[in-house]
Amino acid sequence: MLVIGIAGGTGSGKTTVVNKIINSFPAGEVAVMPQDSYYKDSSHVPPEERSKINFDEPNAIEWSLLVDHLKHLKNGDTIQMPTYSYLTCTRQSETVEVKPADVVIVEGILVLTDPTLRNMLDIKVFVDADADDRLIRVIARDCIERGRTPQIVIDRYEEVLKPMHMQYIEPSKRFADLIVPQGGSNTVAINLLTDYIESRLHRNKARGINTGC
Repeated sequence: MLVIGIAGGTGSGKTTVVNKIINSFPAGEVAVMPQDSYYKDSSHVPPEERSKINFDEPNAIEWSLLVDHLKHLKNGDTIQMPTYSYLTCTRQSETVEVKPADVVIVEGILVLTDPTLRNMLDIKVFVDADADDRLIRVIARDCIERGRTPQIVIDRYEEVLKPMHMQYIEPSKRFADLIVPQGGSNTVAINLLTDYIESRLHRNKARGINTGC
């Protein structure tokens, strides 16, 4: 099993990169563990207080559960991955079954900030993009998918996203094995990454290394 961590700022194009990797391999060969699925459950917090929670700092993630689930996948076990609602800011009762695969991608803004998780990654990727481009994508996404107004998104960007990016996300770039500039539009970098993944998989299979599946 090849474990890949893909980090980068909000709106940098991480999802696009992940989807292009998935589409480059046969169905079932790539499993994805979104960091957002492992936000700590805040259903016990009153709704008016819930909106004030900082979801862009490492403490917002239940790293122990994410790491435990990744260990199970590496051991060949199927996991029940939690789901999270951006509308209510709570963990849902539904889970998603994730089976071991040749490639497991752990994707999220803070993936490279946790030392334990970082040490489990075979390839560490940071998707980079200009701040203006990221803000435009965040406004479009949050207004359409999460029912927020442009002003709410801009205020949140100035008060939370930008300072958290500078404090936690941008510094984690130094841990990356590969930096993908221009986000998901960088076809050359994404093709190099997928070619490298494929070569690693073939090398492991040629050596008879157990992929964990």
